[in-house]
Amino acid sequence: MSELIQAYDLAEYEDFINKENFAGRPLAEYVSEVQRIYCTDNRPWVIGYSGGKDSSAVVTLVYLALLGLPPEMRTKDVFVVSSDTLVETPVVVDLIKKTMLQIEAGAKRNKLPMTQHAVTPKTHETFWVNLLGKGYPAPTRSFRWCTERMKINPVSDFIKDKVSQFDEVIVVLGSRSSESATRAQVIAKHKIDGSRLARHTTLPNAFIYTPIDTWDVEDVWKLLRGAFRYAQDNEFEEWESPWGGNNRPLWTLYMDSSAQGECPLVIDDSTPSCGSSRFGCWTCTVVTKDKAMESLIQNGEDWMSPLLKYRDLLAFTTDPVNKDTFRNYKRRSGKVSYQYAKEGEEINAERKHVPGPYWLKYRQQWLKQLLEIERDLNAQGHTISLISEPELHAIRQEWLKDPNEPDWYDSLPDIYREVYQKDLDWVVDDQSRFDASDADLLVQISQGFDVEPEMVMKLIELEISMEGLSRRQGIFDKLGSILKQDWGSLEEIKQQQIMLQKRSDRDIYQEEVTKLESEIQILQRRISEATNLSVLTTEGNEHAD
Repeated sequence: MSELIQAYDLAEYEDFINKENFAGRPLAEYVSEVQRIYCTDNRPWVIGYSGGKDSSAVVTLVYLALLGLPPEMRTKDVFVVSSDTLVETPVVVDLIKKTMLQIEAGAKRNKLPMTQHAVTPKTHETFWVNLLGKGYPAPTRSFRWCTERMKINPVSDFIKDKVSQFDEVIVVLGSRSSESATRAQVIAKHKIDGSRLARHTTLPNAFIYTPIDTWDVEDVWKLLRGAFRYAQDNEFEEWESPWGGNNRPLWTLYMDSSAQGECPLVIDDSTPSCGSSRFGCWTCTVVTKDKAMESLIQNGEDWMSPLLKYRDLLAFTTDPVNKDTFRNYKRRSGKVSYQYAKEGEEINAERKHVPGPYWLKYRQQWLKQLLEIERDLNAQGHTISLISEPELHAIRQEWLKDPNEPDWYDSLPDIYREVYQKDLDWVVDDQSRFDASDADLLVQISQGFDVEPEMVMKLIELEISMEGLSRRQGIFDKLGSILKQDWGSLEEIKQQQIMLQKRSDRDIYQEEVTKLESEIQILQRRISEATNLSVLTTEGNEHAD
Protein backbone atom coordinates (compact mmCIF):
# COMPACT_ATOMS: atom_id res chain seq x y z
CA MET A 1 0.00 0.00 0.00
CA SER A 2 2.77 2.45 0.87
CA GLU A 3 4.39 1.96 -2.54
CA LEU A 4 1.10 2.84 -4.24
CA ILE A 5 0.77 5.97 -2.13
CA GLN A 6 4.28 7.03 -2.98
CA ALA A 7 3.39 7.08 -6.69
CA TYR A 8 0.66 9.72 -6.36
CA ASP A 9 0.82 13.48 -5.97
CA LEU A 10 -1.59 16.13 -4.75
CA ALA A 11 -3.77 15.84 -7.87
CA GLU A 12 -5.05 12.49 -6.62
CA TYR A 13 -6.54 14.16 -3.54
CA GLU A 14 -8.25 17.12 -5.21
CA ASP A 15 -11.78 15.85 -4.59
CA PHE A 16 -11.23 15.66 -0.86
CA ILE A 17 -9.39 18.98 -0.70
CA ASN A 18 -12.06 20.81 -2.67
CA LYS A 19 -15.18 19.17 -1.25
CA GLU A 20 -14.47 18.81 2.47
CA ASN A 21 -15.03 21.84 4.70
CA PHE A 22 -13.01 22.63 7.80
CA ALA A 23 -14.31 25.34 10.13
CA GLY A 24 -16.66 26.44 7.35
CA ARG A 25 -13.99 26.68 4.65
CA PRO A 26 -12.83 24.19 2.01
CA LEU A 27 -9.58 22.46 2.81
CA ALA A 28 -8.26 23.92 -0.46
CA GLU A 29 -8.24 27.38 1.11
CA TYR A 30 -6.02 26.21 3.96
CA VAL A 31 -3.69 24.46 1.54
CA SER A 32 -3.45 27.62 -0.55
CA GLU A 33 -2.77 29.75 2.52
CA VAL A 34 0.06 27.47 3.62
CA GLN A 35 1.54 27.59 0.11
CA ARG A 36 1.25 31.39 -0.06
CA ILE A 37 2.94 31.96 3.29
CA TYR A 38 5.60 29.37 2.50
CA CYS A 39 6.47 31.08 -0.81
CA THR A 40 6.35 34.64 0.53
CA ASP A 41 9.90 34.76 1.86
CA ASN A 42 13.06 32.76 2.55
CA ARG A 43 12.47 32.14 6.26
CA PRO A 44 12.67 28.38 6.99
CA TRP A 45 9.88 26.68 8.91
CA VAL A 46 10.11 24.76 12.19
CA ILE A 47 7.07 22.53 12.74
CA GLY A 48 6.50 21.53 16.32
CA TYR A 49 5.53 17.84 16.35
CA SER A 50 4.39 16.35 19.66
CA GLY A 51 2.97 13.11 18.26
CA GLY A 52 -0.60 14.13 19.11
CA LYS A 53 -3.56 14.68 16.81
CA ASP A 54 -3.16 18.46 16.38
CA SER A 55 0.51 18.46 15.46
CA SER A 56 -0.10 15.44 13.20
CA ALA A 57 -2.80 17.42 11.41
CA VAL A 58 -0.45 20.37 10.91
CA VAL A 59 2.31 18.18 9.47
CA THR A 60 -0.25 16.56 7.15
CA LEU A 61 -1.52 19.96 5.98
CA VAL A 62 1.98 21.30 5.31
CA TYR A 63 3.00 18.07 3.57
CA LEU A 64 -0.02 18.31 1.25
CA ALA A 65 0.74 21.97 0.56
CA LEU A 66 4.34 21.19 -0.41
CA LEU A 67 3.19 18.33 -2.64
CA GLY A 68 1.04 20.83 -4.53
CA LEU A 69 3.94 23.16 -5.27
CA PRO A 70 6.16 22.75 -8.33
CA PRO A 71 9.59 21.37 -7.38
CA GLU A 72 11.28 24.67 -8.23
CA MET A 73 9.17 26.45 -5.59
CA ARG A 74 10.08 24.07 -2.76
CA THR A 75 13.04 26.21 -1.82
CA LYS A 76 12.80 26.54 1.96
CA ASP A 77 13.75 24.00 4.59
CA VAL A 78 10.99 22.64 6.80
CA PHE A 79 12.32 21.18 10.05
CA VAL A 80 9.90 18.86 11.86
CA VAL A 81 10.97 18.95 15.50
CA SER A 82 9.88 16.64 18.31
CA SER A 83 10.85 17.14 21.92
CA ASP A 84 11.76 13.98 23.82
CA THR A 85 11.94 14.68 27.56
CA LEU A 86 13.43 11.17 28.02
CA VAL A 87 10.51 10.29 30.31
CA GLU A 88 7.73 10.29 27.72
CA THR A 89 5.10 7.56 27.88
CA PRO A 90 6.85 4.63 26.10
CA VAL A 91 4.05 3.78 23.66
CA VAL A 92 3.90 7.44 22.60
CA VAL A 93 7.68 7.60 22.18
CA ASP A 94 7.61 4.58 19.90
CA LEU A 95 4.84 6.10 17.78
CA ILE A 96 6.64 9.46 17.50
CA LYS A 97 9.95 7.91 16.48
CA LYS A 98 8.29 5.69 13.87
CA THR A 99 6.24 8.56 12.44
CA MET A 100 9.20 10.94 12.29
CA LEU A 101 11.23 8.44 10.28
CA GLN A 102 8.27 7.86 7.95
CA ILE A 103 7.84 11.61 7.39
CA GLU A 104 11.49 12.05 6.48
CA ALA A 105 11.50 8.99 4.22
CA GLY A 106 8.31 10.11 2.47
CA ALA A 107 9.64 13.65 2.01
CA LYS A 108 12.82 12.27 0.47
CA ARG A 109 10.80 10.18 -2.00
CA ASN A 110 8.54 13.12 -2.89
CA LYS A 111 11.50 15.49 -3.10
CA LEU A 112 10.19 17.74 -0.33
CA PRO A 113 12.65 19.82 1.76
CA MET A 114 11.32 18.33 5.00
CA THR A 115 13.56 16.72 7.62
CA GLN A 116 12.93 15.40 11.13
CA HIS A 117 14.84 16.34 14.27
CA ALA A 118 14.47 15.13 17.86
CA VAL A 119 15.64 17.40 20.66
CA THR A 120 16.34 16.29 24.21
CA PRO A 121 17.19 18.18 27.40
CA LYS A 122 20.81 18.62 28.37
CA THR A 123 22.03 15.96 30.75
CA HIS A 124 22.14 18.28 33.75
CA GLU A 125 18.53 19.34 33.06
CA THR A 126 16.87 15.91 32.71
CA PHE A 127 14.16 14.68 35.05
CA TRP A 128 16.28 12.02 36.74
CA VAL A 129 19.40 14.14 37.22
CA ASN A 130 17.29 16.78 38.96
CA LEU A 131 15.05 14.45 40.98
CA LEU A 132 17.39 11.58 41.81
CA GLY A 133 20.63 13.52 41.50
CA LYS A 134 19.94 16.90 43.09
CA GLY A 135 16.93 15.75 45.09
CA TYR A 136 14.39 18.10 43.53
CA PRO A 137 10.90 17.12 44.75
CA ALA A 138 8.53 15.63 42.19
CA PRO A 139 6.83 18.45 40.25
CA THR A 140 3.60 20.00 41.50
CA ARG A 141 1.36 22.77 40.22
CA SER A 142 3.12 25.23 42.52
CA PHE A 143 6.64 23.98 41.69
CA ARG A 144 6.68 22.82 38.07
CA TRP A 145 10.44 22.94 37.60
CA CYS A 146 10.43 20.40 34.76
CA THR A 147 8.71 22.29 31.92
CA GLU A 148 11.39 24.88 31.28
CA ARG A 149 14.33 22.52 31.69
CA MET A 150 12.95 19.57 29.74
CA LYS A 151 10.64 21.11 27.13
CA ILE A 152 11.15 24.83 26.59
CA ASN A 153 14.96 24.96 26.65
CA PRO A 154 15.66 22.15 24.10
CA VAL A 155 13.19 23.55 21.56
CA SER A 156 14.34 27.12 22.18
CA ASP A 157 17.95 26.08 21.61
CA PHE A 158 16.98 24.49 18.28
CA ILE A 159 15.09 27.61 17.19
CA LYS A 160 17.95 29.88 18.28
CA ASP A 161 20.37 27.77 16.26
CA LYS A 162 18.21 28.16 13.14
CA VAL A 163 17.82 31.90 13.80
CA SER A 164 21.60 32.27 13.97
CA GLN A 165 21.83 30.37 10.69
CA PHE A 166 18.97 31.99 8.76
CA ASP A 167 18.38 35.28 10.68
CA GLU A 168 14.65 34.58 11.05
CA VAL A 169 12.41 31.48 11.27
CA ILE A 170 8.71 30.70 11.32
CA VAL A 171 7.52 28.21 13.94
CA VAL A 172 4.42 26.28 12.80
CA LEU A 173 2.24 24.95 15.60
CA GLY A 174 -0.96 22.93 15.91
CA SER A 175 -2.49 25.28 18.46
CA ARG A 176 -6.28 25.59 18.23
CA SER A 177 -8.44 28.22 19.91
CA SER A 178 -10.96 25.61 21.06
CA GLU A 179 -8.19 23.48 22.59
CA SER A 180 -6.43 26.23 24.54
CA ALA A 181 -8.04 29.61 25.12
CA THR A 182 -4.98 30.83 27.00
CA ARG A 183 -2.65 30.03 24.14
CA ALA A 184 -5.08 31.65 21.67
CA GLN A 185 -5.08 34.85 23.72
CA VAL A 186 -1.28 34.94 23.87
CA ILE A 187 -0.96 34.46 20.10
CA ALA A 188 -3.64 37.08 19.44
CA LYS A 189 -1.80 39.52 21.68
CA HIS A 190 1.40 39.12 19.63
CA LYS A 191 -0.36 38.99 16.26
CA ILE A 192 1.20 41.10 13.52
CA ASP A 193 -1.40 43.41 11.94
CA GLY A 194 -2.42 42.28 8.46
CA SER A 195 -0.56 39.00 8.79
CA ARG A 196 -1.29 35.41 9.80
CA LEU A 197 1.91 35.44 11.82
CA ALA A 198 2.54 36.38 15.44
CA ARG A 199 5.75 37.30 17.16
CA HIS A 200 7.30 34.67 19.41
CA THR A 201 6.72 35.67 23.02
CA THR A 202 10.36 35.26 24.08
CA LEU A 203 12.60 34.54 21.10
CA PRO A 204 13.54 37.48 18.86
CA ASN A 205 13.43 36.89 15.10
CA ALA A 206 11.10 33.93 15.53
CA PHE A 207 7.48 34.10 14.34
CA ILE A 208 4.50 31.84 15.01
CA TYR A 209 2.08 30.48 12.41
CA THR A 210 -0.97 28.46 13.51
CA PRO A 211 -2.71 27.25 10.34
CA ILE A 212 -5.46 25.22 12.07
CA ASP A 213 -6.24 27.64 14.91
CA THR A 214 -9.94 27.85 13.90
CA TRP A 215 -10.48 24.08 13.64
CA ASP A 216 -12.32 21.98 16.18
CA VAL A 217 -11.41 18.44 17.17
CA GLU A 218 -13.77 16.91 14.57
CA ASP A 219 -11.91 18.77 11.81
CA VAL A 220 -8.61 17.41 13.05
CA TRP A 221 -9.78 13.80 13.03
CA LYS A 222 -11.48 14.29 9.65
CA LEU A 223 -8.16 15.21 8.08
CA LEU A 224 -6.29 12.38 9.78
CA ARG A 225 -8.94 9.79 9.08
CA GLY A 226 -10.13 10.41 5.56
CA ALA A 227 -7.82 12.66 3.60
CA PHE A 228 -7.42 10.12 0.80
CA ARG A 229 -10.67 8.21 0.61
CA TYR A 230 -11.50 10.10 -2.60
CA ALA A 231 -8.39 8.82 -4.38
CA GLN A 232 -8.70 7.13 -7.76
CA ASP A 233 -9.72 3.47 -7.89
CA ASN A 234 -10.00 3.36 -4.08
CA GLU A 235 -6.30 2.56 -3.89
CA PHE A 236 -6.08 4.45 -0.61
CA GLU A 237 -7.54 3.37 2.69
CA GLU A 238 -8.78 5.54 5.49
CA TRP A 239 -6.21 6.75 7.98
CA GLU A 240 -3.39 6.78 5.42
CA SER A 241 -1.01 9.75 5.68
CA PRO A 242 0.50 11.40 2.59
CA TRP A 243 4.00 10.24 3.50
CA GLY A 244 2.95 6.60 3.57
CA GLY A 245 2.21 6.10 7.24
CA ASN A 246 -1.03 5.21 8.94
CA ASN A 247 -2.91 7.30 11.51
CA ARG A 248 -5.02 4.47 12.89
CA PRO A 249 -2.52 3.69 15.70
CA LEU A 250 -2.83 7.33 16.78
CA TRP A 251 -6.62 7.03 16.87
CA THR A 252 -6.37 3.77 18.79
CA LEU A 253 -3.97 5.37 21.25
CA TYR A 254 -6.42 8.16 21.97
CA MET A 255 -9.31 5.74 22.35
CA ASP A 256 -7.37 3.40 24.61
CA SER A 257 -6.16 6.24 26.83
CA SER A 258 -9.45 8.18 26.94
CA ALA A 259 -7.27 11.23 26.37
CA GLN A 260 -9.18 14.48 25.97
CA GLY A 261 -6.05 16.51 25.48
CA GLU A 262 -2.42 16.17 24.62
CA CYS A 263 0.93 17.67 25.55
CA PRO A 264 1.78 20.15 22.80
CA LEU A 265 5.29 21.07 21.80
CA VAL A 266 6.08 23.65 24.48
CA ILE A 267 7.94 26.63 23.03
CA ASP A 268 7.57 29.09 25.92
CA ASP A 269 5.94 29.40 29.34
CA SER A 270 2.67 30.61 27.79
CA THR A 271 2.12 27.27 26.08
CA PRO A 272 -0.16 24.99 28.12
CA SER A 273 1.93 22.06 29.24
CA CYS A 274 -0.73 19.35 29.26
CA GLY A 275 -4.44 18.73 29.37
CA SER A 276 -6.23 17.18 32.32
CA SER A 277 -6.05 13.73 30.76
CA ARG A 278 -3.09 13.74 28.45
CA PHE A 279 -0.14 12.10 26.83
CA GLY A 280 3.12 13.28 28.26
CA CYS A 281 5.75 12.27 30.77
CA TRP A 282 4.96 8.99 32.48
CA THR A 283 6.59 10.44 35.60
CA CYS A 284 4.27 13.49 35.68
CA THR A 285 3.00 14.22 39.20
CA VAL A 286 1.42 17.59 38.39
CA VAL A 287 -1.91 15.82 37.88
CA THR A 288 -3.48 13.89 40.74
CA LYS A 289 -3.94 10.74 38.65
CA ASP A 290 -2.53 9.80 35.27
CA LYS A 291 -5.82 8.77 33.68
CA ALA A 292 -4.24 8.34 30.26
CA MET A 293 -1.71 5.77 31.45
CA GLU A 294 -4.31 4.05 33.63
CA SER A 295 -6.58 3.65 30.60
CA LEU A 296 -3.72 2.37 28.44
CA ILE A 297 -3.01 -0.31 31.04
CA GLN A 298 -6.69 -1.27 31.21
CA ASN A 299 -6.79 -1.56 27.41
CA GLY A 300 -3.95 -4.01 26.97
CA GLU A 301 -0.73 -2.19 27.89
CA ASP A 302 -0.58 -3.89 31.28
CA TRP A 303 3.24 -4.14 31.04
CA MET A 304 3.27 -0.44 31.97
CA SER A 305 1.84 -1.15 35.44
CA PRO A 306 5.27 -0.90 37.18
CA LEU A 307 5.72 2.56 35.63
CA LEU A 308 2.37 3.73 36.95
CA LYS A 309 3.16 2.33 40.39
CA TYR A 310 6.50 4.16 40.38
CA ARG A 311 4.82 7.37 39.27
CA ASP A 312 2.26 7.03 42.07
CA LEU A 313 5.11 6.59 44.56
CA LEU A 314 6.61 9.91 43.47
CA ALA A 315 3.18 11.55 43.67
CA PHE A 316 2.80 10.21 47.23
CA THR A 317 5.90 12.14 48.30
CA THR A 318 4.32 15.45 47.19
CA ASP A 319 1.47 15.14 49.68
CA PRO A 320 2.05 17.86 52.33
CA VAL A 321 1.61 15.23 55.04
CA ASN A 322 4.57 13.22 53.66
CA LYS A 323 7.01 15.99 52.75
CA ASP A 324 8.91 16.00 56.03
CA THR A 325 9.40 12.23 55.79
CA PHE A 326 11.04 12.16 52.39
CA ARG A 327 12.79 15.52 52.30
CA ASN A 328 15.76 16.97 54.12
CA TYR A 329 14.97 19.75 56.60
CA LYS A 330 17.69 21.88 54.96
CA ARG A 331 17.62 23.42 51.51
CA ARG A 332 20.45 22.82 49.06
CA SER A 333 21.94 26.09 50.31
CA GLY A 334 22.56 24.36 53.64
CA LYS A 335 20.07 26.61 55.42
CA VAL A 336 16.78 25.81 57.11
CA SER A 337 13.98 27.80 55.49
CA TYR A 338 10.60 28.91 56.79
CA GLN A 339 7.48 30.35 55.26
CA TYR A 340 6.01 33.27 57.13
CA ALA A 341 2.29 33.94 57.32
CA LYS A 342 2.96 37.67 57.52
CA GLU A 343 5.87 39.83 56.59
CA GLY A 344 8.10 40.35 59.60
CA GLU A 345 6.40 37.62 61.64
CA GLU A 346 8.37 36.78 64.76
CA ILE A 347 10.37 33.59 64.43
CA ASN A 348 9.06 30.84 66.69
CA ALA A 349 8.76 27.07 66.80
CA GLU A 350 5.30 27.11 65.16
CA ARG A 351 6.26 28.81 61.91
CA LYS A 352 5.86 26.75 58.74
CA HIS A 353 9.00 24.87 57.82
CA VAL A 354 9.83 24.53 54.10
CA PRO A 355 11.62 21.19 53.46
CA GLY A 356 14.55 20.85 51.09
CA PRO A 357 15.64 18.11 48.65
CA TYR A 358 14.89 14.42 49.00
CA TRP A 359 17.06 12.57 51.49
CA LEU A 360 19.87 10.70 49.78
CA LYS A 361 18.70 7.34 51.14
CA TYR A 362 15.38 7.66 49.29
CA ARG A 363 17.07 8.73 46.08
CA GLN A 364 19.25 5.64 46.32
CA GLN A 365 16.21 3.41 46.83
CA TRP A 366 14.31 4.97 43.94
CA LEU A 367 17.24 4.66 41.54
CA LYS A 368 17.54 0.99 42.35
CA GLN A 369 13.80 0.48 41.80
CA LEU A 370 13.97 2.33 38.48
CA LEU A 371 16.86 0.20 37.26
CA GLU A 372 15.05 -2.97 38.34
CA ILE A 373 11.93 -1.96 36.39
CA GLU A 374 14.07 -1.25 33.32
CA ARG A 375 15.88 -4.59 33.66
CA ASP A 376 12.66 -6.57 34.09
CA LEU A 377 10.83 -4.89 31.19
CA ASN A 378 13.71 -5.61 28.82
CA ALA A 379 13.86 -9.19 30.07
CA GLN A 380 10.18 -9.49 29.10
CA GLY A 381 11.01 -8.56 25.51
CA HIS A 382 10.52 -4.80 25.55
CA THR A 383 13.23 -2.52 24.23
CA ILE A 384 13.14 0.34 26.65
CA SER A 385 15.54 2.75 28.34
CA LEU A 386 14.19 4.45 31.44
CA ILE A 387 17.43 6.19 32.33
CA SER A 388 20.53 6.80 30.21
CA GLU A 389 24.18 6.16 31.01
CA PRO A 390 25.06 9.90 30.85
CA GLU A 391 22.32 10.52 33.42
CA LEU A 392 23.76 7.83 35.71
CA HIS A 393 27.19 9.44 35.53
CA ALA A 394 25.70 12.86 36.24
CA ILE A 395 23.66 11.56 39.19
CA ARG A 396 26.76 9.93 40.66
CA GLN A 397 28.61 13.27 40.54
CA GLU A 398 25.64 15.03 42.15
CA TRP A 399 25.66 12.50 44.98
CA LEU A 400 29.41 12.75 45.53
CA LYS A 401 29.18 16.55 45.76
CA ASP A 402 25.79 16.82 47.47
CA PRO A 403 25.71 20.06 49.51
CA ASN A 404 24.12 18.40 52.55
CA GLU A 405 24.87 14.67 52.28
CA PRO A 406 28.07 14.03 50.32
CA ASP A 407 28.05 10.38 49.25
CA TRP A 408 31.53 9.41 50.40
CA TYR A 409 30.49 5.79 50.04
CA ASP A 410 30.12 6.32 46.26
CA SER A 411 27.04 4.11 46.30
CA LEU A 412 25.76 4.47 42.74
CA PRO A 413 28.21 2.05 41.05
CA ASP A 414 27.34 -0.52 43.72
CA ILE A 415 23.61 -0.03 43.08
CA TYR A 416 24.08 -0.48 39.34
CA ARG A 417 26.23 -3.58 39.84
CA GLU A 418 23.65 -5.11 42.19
CA VAL A 419 20.90 -4.72 39.59
CA TYR A 420 22.76 -5.50 36.35
CA GLN A 421 25.63 -7.63 37.61
CA LYS A 422 28.10 -5.53 35.65
CA ASP A 423 29.90 -2.19 35.78
CA LEU A 424 29.82 0.86 33.58
CA ASP A 425 32.94 2.80 32.68
CA TRP A 426 32.87 4.93 35.82
CA VAL A 427 35.09 7.99 36.06
CA VAL A 428 37.83 7.66 38.67
CA ASP A 429 38.53 10.86 40.62
CA ASP A 430 42.26 10.75 41.31
CA GLN A 431 42.03 13.83 43.52
CA SER A 432 39.77 12.28 46.13
CA ARG A 433 41.54 10.42 48.91
CA PHE A 434 38.53 9.72 51.09
CA ASP A 435 36.28 6.72 51.12
CA ALA A 436 33.63 5.02 53.27
CA SER A 437 36.11 4.11 56.03
CA ASP A 438 37.21 7.75 56.21
CA ALA A 439 33.59 8.83 56.55
CA ASP A 440 33.01 6.33 59.38
CA LEU A 441 36.14 7.57 61.15
CA LEU A 442 35.02 11.18 60.88
CA VAL A 443 31.65 10.33 62.39
CA GLN A 444 33.35 8.71 65.40
CA ILE A 445 35.82 11.57 65.92
CA SER A 446 33.20 14.29 65.48
CA GLN A 447 31.04 12.81 68.21
CA GLY A 448 33.86 13.30 70.67
CA PHE A 449 34.23 16.99 69.83
CA ASP A 450 30.51 17.79 69.54
CA VAL A 451 30.70 18.90 65.89
CA GLU A 452 28.69 17.75 62.91
CA PRO A 453 30.62 15.24 60.75
CA GLU A 454 28.95 16.60 57.57
CA MET A 455 30.47 20.03 58.26
CA VAL A 456 33.91 18.53 58.68
CA MET A 457 33.39 16.57 55.44
CA LYS A 458 32.52 19.74 53.53
CA LEU A 459 35.57 21.55 54.96
CA ILE A 460 37.84 18.68 53.92
CA GLU A 461 36.23 18.59 50.47
CA LEU A 462 36.97 22.30 50.09
CA GLU A 463 40.59 21.76 51.06
CA ILE A 464 40.93 18.92 48.55
CA SER A 465 39.35 20.99 45.77
CA MET A 466 41.97 23.74 46.24
CA GLU A 467 44.94 21.44 46.71
CA GLY A 468 47.85 22.31 44.43
CA LEU A 469 46.58 25.76 43.50
CA SER A 470 49.22 28.48 43.59
CA ARG A 471 46.60 31.01 44.73
CA ARG A 472 43.81 29.94 47.04
CA GLN A 473 41.62 32.85 46.02
CA GLY A 474 38.35 33.14 47.92
CA ILE A 475 39.23 30.41 50.40
CA PHE A 476 38.07 32.40 53.42
CA ASP A 477 34.74 33.29 51.81
CA LYS A 478 34.15 29.64 50.98
CA LEU A 479 35.09 28.57 54.49
CA GLY A 480 32.74 31.17 55.90
CA SER A 481 29.94 29.96 53.65
CA ILE A 482 30.26 26.42 55.01
CA LEU A 483 30.50 27.53 58.63
CA LYS A 484 27.43 29.76 58.27
CA GLN A 485 25.24 26.89 57.11
CA ASP A 486 22.79 25.34 59.54
CA TRP A 487 24.32 22.28 61.15
CA GLY A 488 22.74 19.84 63.57
CA SER A 489 19.25 18.43 63.93
CA LEU A 490 16.20 20.42 62.98
CA GLU A 491 15.28 21.01 66.63
CA GLU A 492 18.80 22.20 67.43
CA ILE A 493 18.74 24.58 64.48
CA LYS A 494 15.32 25.90 65.54
CA GLN A 495 16.57 26.64 69.03
CA GLN A 496 19.70 28.32 67.68
CA GLN A 497 17.63 30.56 65.41
CA ILE A 498 15.18 31.42 68.19
CA MET A 499 18.10 32.45 70.40
CA LEU A 500 19.61 34.52 67.59
CA GLN A 501 16.26 36.17 66.97
CA LYS A 502 15.83 36.98 70.67
CA ARG A 503 19.33 38.38 70.75
CA SER A 504 18.56 40.39 67.65
CA ASP A 505 15.32 41.66 69.21
CA ARG A 506 17.24 42.73 72.34
CA ASP A 507 19.77 44.54 70.18
CA ILE A 508 17.00 46.34 68.32
CA TYR A 509 15.31 47.23 71.62
CA GLN A 510 18.56 48.55 73.03
CA GLU A 511 19.14 50.62 69.91
CA GLU A 512 15.67 52.14 70.22
CA VAL A 513 16.25 52.91 73.94
CA THR A 514 19.59 54.54 73.17
CA LYS A 515 18.00 56.55 70.38
CA LEU A 516 15.17 57.73 72.65
CA GLU A 517 17.60 58.64 75.43
CA SER A 518 19.64 60.66 72.93
CA GLU A 519 16.54 62.46 71.70
CA ILE A 520 15.46 63.18 75.31
CA GLN A 521 18.87 64.63 76.09
CA ILE A 522 18.69 66.87 73.03
CA LEU A 523 15.18 67.98 73.99
CA GLN A 524 16.24 68.67 77.58
CA ARG A 525 19.20 70.69 76.34
CA ARG A 526 16.97 72.76 74.07
CA ILE A 527 14.49 73.36 76.91
CA SER A 528 17.33 74.42 79.17
CA GLU A 529 18.71 76.75 76.50
CA ALA A 530 15.24 78.23 75.94
CA THR A 531 14.75 78.71 79.69
CA ASN A 532 18.12 80.45 80.08
CA LEU A 533 17.30 82.71 77.13
CA SER A 534 13.97 83.64 78.71
CA VAL A 535 15.65 84.52 82.04
CA LEU A 536 18.23 86.67 80.33
CA THR A 537 15.56 88.50 78.36
CA THR A 538 13.52 89.19 81.52
CA GLU A 539 16.55 90.47 83.41
CA GLY A 540 17.46 92.74 80.49
CA ASN A 541 14.00 94.27 80.44
CA GLU A 542 14.03 94.91 84.20
CA HIS A 543 17.43 96.60 83.94
CA ALA A 544 16.13 98.88 81.17
CA ASP A 545 13.19 99.94 83.32
